[in-house]
Order: sequence, then structure tokens, then C-alpha cells
Amino acid sequence: MSSWLYSEKVKDHFMNPRNIMFDDEDFEYDAKGKVGNIKCGDEMVFYLKIDPDTLTITDCRWKTFGCASAIASTSVLSEMIKGMTLEDIYNISNVDIMNELGGLPDNKVHCSVLGDKALQEAVNNYYRGHGMEDKVHDTESRIVCECLNVSEEEIEFAVLEGARNYYQLQEMTKIGTSCGKCEEDARERLAFYLDKHFGVKEID
Repeated sequence: MSSWLYSEKVKDHFMNPRNIMFDDEDFEYDAKGKVGNIKCGDEMVFYLKIDPDTLTITDCRWKTFGCASAIASTSVLSEMIKGMTLEDIYNISNVDIMNELGGLPDNKVHCSVLGDKALQEAVNNYYRGHGMEDKVHDTESRIVCECLNVSEEEIEFAVLEGARNYYQLQEMTKIGTSCGKCEEDARERLAFYLDKHFGVKEID
């Protein structure tokens, strides 16, 4: 690599990851969350140690199989969450993670999103395993395009991968190319995710 394209904090967390789970480590955890994304090849796993009285995270470990952005994002996230309550976890966004890292390239934003999703899945699994199903935050992705089975999650991923207008969204997902009835809904979801992740509107 001729030059480092990321912030110094990303480099630090990539080279010196915090709270990583080693194969021979005997870490007793109370909850585990795992997400993977075939499209980008990353897999995220979070292990949480939780105080049952206060429902706060006292310690954590993680494994990430992916690029430098994936490793750095998961590492910094593992530092951010210690001492947080489980409900606090749902308020963490990928924007918070990127801010802690000093930013990420647009085409690497999905790495911080996956880390966030793995963490939330661990919290949901803790609630499910301790009879607190009412506290679980439903993460099921709604289908927007019934004809081609395109979900909100796929729209979000397309935005994170570079879709900035409806035409580009169609190119990446084929949404609305059959009956076209979902166009208004799809455009609303596109606008929502563009604003959520980048603070921008649709670009012609």
C-alpha cells in the first residue's frame, strides 16, 4: 500500500484492535450476536458480558472477518459500549461509529453498519434468552418491491454502496422494474437512507 487512505484513528484500531476475541481465550459471555453479508464478504460477531441487575455491558469481545474498516469499526465500537445499558445500544448509529473513527470512505460505510447490527442482535438475543421478548427491537426488514422481493435492508445497502438516485437504485436492485407500483415507497426509503447516512438528498 503506497499510502493510508483512512484517518489515524482507523489505522490505530486496525493495527491495534481492542477487545478482540482470541481463539484460545476463555471468555464467559452472556449474549452473542452475529451478522454476515455475502455481498461484501464481512462477518461480525459480538460477545457481551452483562450485569443482570443493571442490564449494563461490563465487558465484551468480538471477531470480525473483513477489511480494515470492518476491524477498526468493530474495535472502536467495543470501546464505546462498555458501561452502556442494553437500551442505550439501540441508540448507537453507524454515524456515531464513524465520528469516533474520524470518518470512513463512502464505499466502506457498510462496515460500520454491520458492526452496529451485530451488536443489536446480541442485545436482542439476551432479551430473548431471559424472557424479555417485549424489549426486543424488531429488526425484520419490510419488503418494498413485492414483484422482485426487494427489502428496505437492500435499499439501505445500495445507498451505502453508492446509490444516490432512483435510477442508480434500480440499477443495483432492479426495484420497480416490473409493475412499478412501489416507486413512491422506494423513493421515500431512498430519501430516508440518504439523509440518515449522508445527510444529503437524492442527486439527479
